[in-house]
This record gives sequence, C-alpha cells and structure tokens, in this order.
Amino acid sequence: MIAFAGGVFASPGDQGVLAPQDGATDPGWLRETFEAQRVVVDGLSGDAEQQRRFVSANPTVHIHVEYDKLYVVTTYSEGLGMKAHRSYIHRLVLTPAQAVMLDRQGHASRALWNLLHEWWTWGGKGRRPSIKQADEVIRQARKDIPWLADLPAQAAQQVLKTYVRAWKNCWEGHASAPEFKSRLRSRMSVDVPQGRDLAVTRLSRQVGQVRIPKVGVVRFRWSGPIPGVGREPGRITGARLVKDALGWHIVFRTEVEVETPAQHQGPAVGIDRGVNVALALSDGNDQTHKSWLRPKEAERLLRLERKAARQQRARKPFERTSNRLHHTYGQIAKLRARAKRRRYDWQHKTTTELASKYSIVVVERLRITNMTRSAKGTVEQPGRKVRQKAGLNRAMLNEAHARTIDLLEYKLTERGGQLLRVPATRTSQTCSACGHRDPASRAGIRFVCTSCGWVGHADTNAAVNILNAAGLGRVRTWSSAHEGCEASTTRRAA
Repeated sequence: MIAFAGGVFASPGDQGVLAPQDGATDPGWLRETFEAQRVVVDGLSGDAEQQRRFVSANPTVHIHVEYDKLYVVTTYSEGLGMKAHRSYIHRLVLTPAQAVMLDRQGHASRALWNLLHEWWTWGGKGRRPSIKQADEVIRQARKDIPWLADLPAQAAQQVLKTYVRAWKNCWEGHASAPEFKSRLRSRMSVDVPQGRDLAVTRLSRQVGQVRIPKVGVVRFRWSGPIPGVGREPGRITGARLVKDALGWHIVFRTEVEVETPAQHQGPAVGIDRGVNVALALSDGNDQTHKSWLRPKEAERLLRLERKAARQQRARKPFERTSNRLHHTYGQIAKLRARAKRRRYDWQHKTTTELASKYSIVVVERLRITNMTRSAKGTVEQPGRKVRQKAGLNRAMLNEAHARTIDLLEYKLTERGGQLLRVPATRTSQTCSACGHRDPASRAGIRFVCTSCGWVGHADTNAAVNILNAAGLGRVRTWSSAHEGCEASTTRRAA
C-alpha cells in the first residue's frame, strides 16, 4: 500500500521512500510535483478486478488514472493521526434586544451580498472589481452607511470571501452561479471567522454562553459536547449564526486531531433507497421511520396550506402581501422546519448505526434532480399522470436521500469503512436468485420472478442486486444458450 502521511511516500514493492517538500502534508501537493514524485503500483494498471479488490482492502485509498497507468494515493496510513473538521449546531436563547441586533446584522449581510452581486455582474467579465478594490469599498461603506456598520468588520470581509468562493465553485462546475438574495426567500446568516473571539463556556448541564461581536454574551442550549470547550480535545475555528423558522442558531466549526482508523472488519451490504422503505438492506435489516409530523401536526399543516391558498386568491394583482398572509406563511415554515429537524435527527442516528456495523456499503448512483422533474410536459406534448408524479416527487424529496448518503460516507471513512456507488440500471427488474431480467417481475412492492418463481420484497431484491453489482455478493456469468435466449449461472465471489 502506498502511504502518504506526514509528507512521506512508501512504495509497496520496496521499503524505499521519496521525501517531498518540507511541510507538505496535503495530498494536493502531489498534483504540483507529480512528474518528479511519481509512484506506479505495478500489476494494477490493466486488471479491473485487481483494482476493485485493492480498493476494497484499502478503504482510505484514492485512485488516479493517467496515461493508461494507475496511481494510488492515500491521505494517511495506519498508526498516524489526521485532522477532522466537524460542525456542531446549538439553538440560541436571545433577549429581545439581542434578537433585534442579530436581525440587523443578518439584513446587513444579505444587503452587502446583493450589492457585491450587482457590482460584479453589471459590466460583464471585463469590468469585474478585484478583491482588493471590493475590500476597500466595503471598508469605506461601513463608515458612510450607519446600518451597514451594524455588521462587524470581519463578518463583512467574510461575505466578500464567500461571494468570491461561490463564483469559483461555479467555474469549477461544483455549483450554479450566485444569485440575488431575496429578503423573504433567503436565510439570514452572519459569519464569525475568528474562533478565539467566541469565548465559549458551559454554565450548567443544559446552558452555555458565547460572546458574539456587537451583540454581547448570549446563552445557548447545550445539547452536546463541543471540541475545545472544557476538557474536550480540539479547538473552535469559527462559527456561523443562522436563522430559520424556529429562531437563531449558532454553528461552531471545530478541528480535532483523531487517530487514523484501522480497516473496518464488518460485513458488506447493499442499500436500496426508496419511499415505502427508506433504506432497504440486502441482509434484511431495513431502516424505516414514521411520518416526520404527528397526525395533529399534519392536519394543522394541511389546514394552514389551504388557508394560505385562500388568502392568495383574495389578493389583487401586484398587491402587497398582507400581514395575515405573512403570519400564515410563518406558521407553515415552523411546521416544516420541525419536520426537517426530525428527519435530520433520524438520518444521523441511522447512518451512525450503519457505519458502525458495516465495512463496505454499496448504493446506487442516482440523479435525484432528474428523477424528481415534473411530468407536465409541453403544450404540444402534454404529460400524463402529472399529479401522481408530483406526489411521488414530493415523497422522494421528503426522504432527503442525498443527505443520508453524504452523512453515511464521512462516517464510514471515520471508522475505516468505504462507500461504493454502482450504476442503477435495472436493479429493480433483475431477480437476485437466478439473474433473470424482466420488468413484469416487479409488481409494486412485491417481486415474483417470471423465470424461477422466486418471491420476495422488491426493495430487498434490488438491494441484493446493488451489492452484486459491486462484486461483493453473487457474481453472475452469462452464456448464450441459443439465439434469443439467455442462460445464467451463479457463483459466490472469491
């Protein structure tokens, strides 16, 4: 195994090492001096099965292929430490005066973003200001505009850095272009980039306090340990104040030195994500949940949504939204925020359990955005079953499967496990017992193979096929019996 830890490369063929530049501890250094410090893994260049087994045996390894050769680099090796960056969110307990001051800072931060966006986009690419010019203008604007001075200087500079980073993410293809932030549809946030200014202390079992610039000492609900506070190892690198429908929250950014995990010794499992069964596992250990809202809360949400629709119909064109309608929107937002919080709590608990039990988790490579597109079609070619598809889209988005996989991926890495993604082609139409593929075998949540007669739950059958697609379950070899027919044999992977 080639190890990259503390700035040393070790070759698997011999015990020699290649010493990089002094202080180089980031794998990105490899890309800068790739030609000078190139290491080739012999015997892995052309054999896909050997590559798969090598990665399965070394979950912390990343593969890079260039010029028909295979290069393997890992960010750490067993026995050495690494830095883990995590965020911890807590709910603030504000006085009325503190809430007003934070609202002012949030509005000032949003207005500064919009001013930067207007300045950046008005003249095209040739007239964009430099970061130095924008910083000088922000400094002068805080002196000339009183309400903009409500925002701390470091928070204002952080707005500029975040805006520039948003454009870089867009150019690199990671996100869409930055947009104008509406007062009603955007979420207010204020950044505190310096962790040393926070002075976080614990007052009692359920109460802590933090110092926020231009707000003062603020109490928050202590819902768990925070690295760098008290006897907890680590340090706080910064924080971000965020407001949702349930009030203001503080998100602490932390950094902790942790031991490099040993390879996880648990079994492998395939997971099929769905609506009826949230996470169907290939071993039958399905993960389900109840509705995010209680029956009375769901009834109240439906009643409020109908009330908002009636109030909207009563508005005249271009008439300003009434205070009553704003109040109804606020009540709806609180119920949805409560459901979101419960979903997030279930996701964290479930992914922690799965990452602790399994060493390799295989999931489908899904494009949720494409799967949840509307079916209404066009005027020339109208869609079919539009309302049914809209209901399915809401149910899929309500599960937040993408976030579940993101949480599961980093937790597996922390425990020495690995997450694999496989193509989702016809995993729900193939029989996991004989390998026969027929769309008619799927009947709702029931799977009845039209070839061998195997009967089982459709989601569990798909989860087994997902595990098989990664080569960790059953490996099928197909042979043509005669033209127009297929015969299959099944054997266990070595």
